[in-house]
Amino acid sequence: MTEYLKKLFANQHYDPNNFFLIAGPCVVESEKLIFEVAEKVSAICKNLQIPYIFKSSYRKANRTSASSFTGLGDETALQMIAKVGSHFQLPTITDIHAHEEAAIAAKYVDVLQIPAFLCRQTDLLIAAAQTGKIVNVKKGQFVNGESMKFAVEKIKKAGNEKIMLTDRGNTYGYNDLIVDYRNIPIMKSHQVPVIMDCTHSLQKPNQSGGVTGGDPQMIETIAKAAIAVGADGLFIETHPNPAVAKSDGANMLKLDLLEDLLNKLIKVRKAVS
Repeated sequence: MTEYLKKLFANQHYDPNNFFLIAGPCVVESEKLIFEVAEKVSAICKNLQIPYIFKSSYRKANRTSASSFTGLGDETALQMIAKVGSHFQLPTITDIHAHEEAAIAAKYVDVLQIPAFLCRQTDLLIAAAQTGKIVNVKKGQFVNGESMKFAVEKIKKAGNEKIMLTDRGNTYGYNDLIVDYRNIPIMKSHQVPVIMDCTHSLQKPNQSGGVTGGDPQMIETIAKAAIAVGADGLFIETHPNPAVAKSDGANMLKLDLLEDLLNKLIKVRKAVS
């Protein structure tokens, strides 16, 4: 584990041989929801000694339909995320979508995440780097792991060495994604922690109804394979009732299934270590 991740998890008691987890609901729907998820996931991770970062987007800028929910208001949602982090003593992460958002979001969270479709956006990467926060860049659905070295270089040239990369699959035709697990060791060769997004990689985007589809029954398969090939962390969006979630419900993991999944993944990690 890198020094910046050790510092991030300094107040958590965890097994250094475990993977780390980024998890939470896709978007801030309400304070009640994010507190419910954070409380349950943090308790599970504490019991299993898994280092944990709470995740939720304060705004969803990339939606198929103009009628889709985008957020409660930027500052309102960011304040709620910060409140979760403070209450449960957890590091937090959220997406940013434009360079002017970097400094704003950095006041509230510990890690800034660059969405996959913006991984080549130079001004956004530089702005995130200049906050001094850890920057997690999702690999675009349209690039391979080798190409992500350029995102790493941009952030480093801006004076920030605190970088993570996340795979979330590659475009396969018009309405599906496929995971090429070669990308995990390739991105690890860039000398940064590598994460597998186990939920967005199962999206079925651009559906004719305007709502992204998904294949959540395959989350366990994606996660097990990622651990087996050396992923340092896992990204899993989770919700108490994905059927009523306001964003990405079709590919989120039901919250009450998380603990059993993590127990299985710890066994995989031990087997391959």
